[in-house]
Amino acid sequence: MSQDLMSPDLHDAPRTLPLGAGWSLEDLWALAHRRARLHFGDDARAAVEAAHDYVARLAAEGDEAPNVYGVNTGFGALAETRIAADQIRQLQHNLLRSHACGVGPELPAPAVRAMIALRAQVLALGCSGVRPVLVERLLDLLEHDILPCIPSQGSVGASGDLAPLAHLALVLVGEGEAIVDGARMPGADALARHGLKPLALEAKEGLALINGTQMMLAVGGLAVVEAQRLCTLADVIGAMSLDALEGSGRPFDPRIQAVRPHPGQAQSAGNLRALLADSEIMESHRDCHKVQDPYSLRCMPQVHGASRDTLAFARQVLERELVAATDNPLIFVAEDGTADVISGGNFHGQPLALALDAATMAVAELANVAERRLEQLVNPAMSSGLPPFLGPRSGLDSGFMMAQVTAAALVSENKVLCHPSSVDSIPSSAGKEDHVSMGSISSRKLGQVVDHVRKVLAIEAMVAAQGIDLRGPLQPGAGVRAAHGKLRESVPTLEGDRTLHHDMARAESLLASGALREAVEAAIGPLS
Repeated sequence: MSQDLMSPDLHDAPRTLPLGAGWSLEDLWALAHRRARLHFGDDARAAVEAAHDYVARLAAEGDEAPNVYGVNTGFGALAETRIAADQIRQLQHNLLRSHACGVGPELPAPAVRAMIALRAQVLALGCSGVRPVLVERLLDLLEHDILPCIPSQGSVGASGDLAPLAHLALVLVGEGEAIVDGARMPGADALARHGLKPLALEAKEGLALINGTQMMLAVGGLAVVEAQRLCTLADVIGAMSLDALEGSGRPFDPRIQAVRPHPGQAQSAGNLRALLADSEIMESHRDCHKVQDPYSLRCMPQVHGASRDTLAFARQVLERELVAATDNPLIFVAEDGTADVISGGNFHGQPLALALDAATMAVAELANVAERRLEQLVNPAMSSGLPPFLGPRSGLDSGFMMAQVTAAALVSENKVLCHPSSVDSIPSSAGKEDHVSMGSISSRKLGQVVDHVRKVLAIEAMVAAQGIDLRGPLQPGAGVRAAHGKLRESVPTLEGDRTLHHDMARAESLLASGALREAVEAAIGPLS
């Protein structure tokens, strides 16, 4: 799932974002979900034209021109091989065909749109040497929702996401395959359906279309947006569990947070205080014998907050990359029209790979601690008087026994997926590309873990809601009460064993759509 938790109305006119300017991850999300459009302004166009003029002059020199990587040489380990002037156009098309070696499940539509937008952004920065028509044609794909079919596996994350981007670029030249209006068709047919003609690539243009980090940035950026939203939902649902378990709100006192000044910890503690305000359940056991709650309740600000802070770091890295020129070689045009062509390594995905691996571990922790709260709820030795597994007729009903098992399975799978991809490197291209980032794998794993965490939190919300029912007629905190009421619109109280699969799907939909958070904020105000 990849729904917008705080989205504008679907019928709102899309906003316009300028190419060549800084974007946020929310901007990327809006582009991926067709709630924003791109504008190729005069300044960006002038920068693109200036760099292209230099490449065009170089190409016009023919066989007398000096060797320039990607313009009149081969690629990778073949960089020292000179290409004749009359073969330069064929070289660019051959590059796309030979590099379209992706395998595995195809990327979903939002990720493909994000990749197209990001590739247009890189070219619009004016360091690639391409014609403006390449940028325009990428915008045509977005405008008409022509979505290249892009396998998700095959990139090692340096020289960028070559294989996935080659599959994207093939459609621009009338090859490959694309989805248009729900139908799969050859790239040429996809273009023709909207009156577009295939491009004939000029010098360097094939290379400029595939060099960069746009797959890992698209997939990882969208996943980080979702992961940060799950941090707030973890606070909401953790507060539900705390009230159901007759936990204490004292650990969320602002004085505790002030003497350990991590920003994420303070944010989560503030949310929890707001969610639990005016709880009759909490007031009813104010003078009970319990001294301290288990860590999964008492340490929510510290655990959820650490995830928040790590995801904030990942966001900073990714948002820098949103305005980064990741092509190679890069062309730097001076005011007098002279230019330098410099081969470097901006295509290397290591900054993103490390940040995305950290983000994966951070969001996984939300499910780790949620599953421990689930255990508190269903285990009669820990649940402060709730029946075993919260079943109405213990023994006859298994209640939420297997729901906790499902959560445990997802948490265990997450632990495997949290192994960092960025610590691996397998040399490629005859040793020329001797260190790679594996950042595309980091991004895909993050997306999988985000999906699992949402499912675990949905299960916790269901079980916590049952616990709150069993505490009646005492009412939970104001925010918890709003979350409980919204959940009960879709998932009724368990009054006897039934198939929980559909309940779990409905609960997850409430999280993914933003409806649960919106109901809470309508009752108590904005959450962090």
